[in-house]
Amino acid sequence: MPTGVCGCCGPLRPRYKRLVDNIFPEDPKDGLVKSDMEKLTFYAVSAPEKLDRIGAYLAERLSRDVVRHRYGYVVIAMEALDQLLMACHSQSIKPFVESFLHMVAKLLESREPDLQVLGTNSFVKFANIEEDTPSYHRRYDFFVSQFSAMCHSTHEDPETRSRIRVAGIKGLQGVVRKTVNDELQAIIWEPQHMDKLIPSMLFNMQDNEDSERAGEENPASLAESCFRELLGRAAYGNMNNAVHPVLVHLDNHHLWDPNDFAVSCFRIIMYSIQAQHSHHVIQQVLSHLDTHSKNTPRVRAGIVQVLLETVAIAAKGSIGHVAHNQNNAYTFLSPISSPPNLWLGPTVLEVFNTLLKHLRVSVDFELGDGSRRNSASSLSSTRTKESEERIVQNAIIQTIGFFGGNLPDYQRAEVMMFIMGKVPVYGTPCHTLDTVKIGHQGTKRIQAMLLSSLIMVTSGFKCKTMCAGLPAAFLEPLCSISLMEDSELRQLVLEILHNIIDRHDNRAKLRGIRIIPNVAALKIKREKISKQDVVFMKKHGQQLYRHIYLGCKEEDNVQKNFELLFTALALITIELANEEVMIDLIRLSIALQDMALANEENMPMFIRCGIMALVAAYLNFLSQMIANPPFCQHVSKVIEMRNLDALYLLPEHVFREKCVLPDSLDRDDVGLYFQTADLAEALSVPGYNVERLTIPYIPQVTVLYTVGKILHRCKQTSRDRLPRRKSFVDTISLQVDILSNSLPDQSQLAEEITFETLKKAIDTTGLEEQERERRRQVMEKFQKAPFEEIAAHCESKANMLHDRLAQIFELTIRPPPSPSGTVTVTSGHAQYQSVPVYEMKFPDLCVY
Repeated sequence: MPTGVCGCCGPLRPRYKRLVDNIFPEDPKDGLVKSDMEKLTFYAVSAPEKLDRIGAYLAERLSRDVVRHRYGYVVIAMEALDQLLMACHSQSIKPFVESFLHMVAKLLESREPDLQVLGTNSFVKFANIEEDTPSYHRRYDFFVSQFSAMCHSTHEDPETRSRIRVAGIKGLQGVVRKTVNDELQAIIWEPQHMDKLIPSMLFNMQDNEDSERAGEENPASLAESCFRELLGRAAYGNMNNAVHPVLVHLDNHHLWDPNDFAVSCFRIIMYSIQAQHSHHVIQQVLSHLDTHSKNTPRVRAGIVQVLLETVAIAAKGSIGHVAHNQNNAYTFLSPISSPPNLWLGPTVLEVFNTLLKHLRVSVDFELGDGSRRNSASSLSSTRTKESEERIVQNAIIQTIGFFGGNLPDYQRAEVMMFIMGKVPVYGTPCHTLDTVKIGHQGTKRIQAMLLSSLIMVTSGFKCKTMCAGLPAAFLEPLCSISLMEDSELRQLVLEILHNIIDRHDNRAKLRGIRIIPNVAALKIKREKISKQDVVFMKKHGQQLYRHIYLGCKEEDNVQKNFELLFTALALITIELANEEVMIDLIRLSIALQDMALANEENMPMFIRCGIMALVAAYLNFLSQMIANPPFCQHVSKVIEMRNLDALYLLPEHVFREKCVLPDSLDRDDVGLYFQTADLAEALSVPGYNVERLTIPYIPQVTVLYTVGKILHRCKQTSRDRLPRRKSFVDTISLQVDILSNSLPDQSQLAEEITFETLKKAIDTTGLEEQERERRRQVMEKFQKAPFEEIAAHCESKANMLHDRLAQIFELTIRPPPSPSGTVTVTSGHAQYQSVPVYEMKFPDLCVY
């Protein structure tokens, strides 16, 4: 009886357990029993409330088989779980999923690679299932950690190590797919998870040992695919958490030098994210550059080059327009189609400000401490550091140029103003850069680099009107750099002017200074000068002429300076010249010729001959642009005479290395020089004011130019003779000296009052006629006199008013006498004049 009872209890086991037991064959090699699996699947679909029990029983058997190392039955159990998971999609699947994930975790915890791969494959199948309702309590922290550990597998067998890493990457990809679209699983974007996901992918992308493998069998390519998918799903608020681990990984593995992998990573990032999120990446890289401001030059150069790559890729796409959010911050909205490459908001100036700051830091590091630089033991290391810092500086300049070059024209003008405000200029206040600590050499380096970045920003700049391209706030400091007695800086200024003035890409056709035989063959593009440009030349033309005039006579000019000056004159003729401007340009050319002949400043013979060659090349170009036969005939005649008797006055010969220069220039040989009378006679046709041509050109040298020149030469003298630099007080004394010398004598200001003077003051006869005559003379003067004369007259009146005011203020604000003496400024020096007590006058109340 007991045996019979026991035999009768077997069929009393729950049906789901019997169905689960039937799917396992006696020999695990036979695999899953398909007929019994179909019965189990039908039962699970018909009674979904039993799914949780089926899952728990399968998990129990799988755990027992794992412990007993019966891996064949483990494989059968996972296969059954996968089929049940794919077949059932009801809400009752939630408890079953918990049992499933528990079994997957058991497999991942085992040290057997085959079981880890088996568990990963089951999890990937589960990740591809779209659930009807979200899960409120399910978390994947364990799977993120376990899959990340598998991605860093160090198994001895290369084949097995590759399988485990591929499985780990697939598992992370499954986690991303399962959680990234679920609002309840936004926790996956938190830093603690991103710090595991991102480095695991980058580690496999970096360690590309199985490059011969193709597709999903290659860990590097699979990791890159997963990395792209993750970044493509990143929302606006998750970009920082996704990019920061990349920067940390590159720091930890020292991948900034060399930076090939870093550049590759950020290319993937920029091409994977949405276009309106590009500025987030740029801001992250900029912030990272700030944290490494004191790192080695190669590391900083690597970060800057990565920034350049991100900016270049972002500039290719359309960046969305900006709007204000609730916190009054700028945010980028959806991309817009027109205009392309639109950059707005505070990001633009933030980028330039950060880059310029690091440019200054690089100059500080390059120059270093004076005593350290002068020591012989550190000479080789100093040179190495300087060359490395130059790499950083060039990378920053390229980034500034590329970023600015892809901005719209109206924003590019603002950036040009912003950079120009950073350039230290002698004679003008500059509060943006402290040039005291870096000295003259550092100031010069910063000037050269900022101007080089301006060249890149202005490259391709096409302003509709010259007033927009060269506003007064930009043109004045730019031309003030011509005060610098450095040929390199003047070359950079001229190149910037070329970029802005040349709106029809004619500069390449005018490259090099030469006598052009046929200007028409150059096919120069030209349009009629607009009214706005006419107004610009009337307002700022004299400033451009003065810049060219003063730049020609600098003693350190080389061939490139004269080539750039010739191109500047030609571009002004093409883009901005009407009949009045052409007359002014001819006057300027004749003034340059007279300056070279007179040689009042004792210029070297090479500079004098170079100026002559420049005038010949330009007047030859201008004569063909005007197309006036008598004018062309006179210019050609002078050039022919020079070919016969004075080759050193032509550009093709004077700039040769073995050109023989004369000891002096014979002013009496009029056939070698351009004559104003002949040019005026040739231009005596309607449209040209020949009377103005006979008025010699005199450059308007401003007080700023004079003070700047004096300051610059005083600074050079102080560097040669004195250990200290010129202070701000020295600058004030120089200005006071200039003003005091310009004041008229007090004795001349006093007028003797006599009876005749009073009689003339009372007599009013003829006053009306005198007033009419005075008005007529004033109108005639302003109509016919040259602009320089009118400006000088107005300036003299302004100076006179200033002198009178200075005298009044000196009398009214003069301090009371003191026995210790009073301070007076004479010729820039302070003098003390003591007053005896017995000569002082005190109020009655103070005397007792």
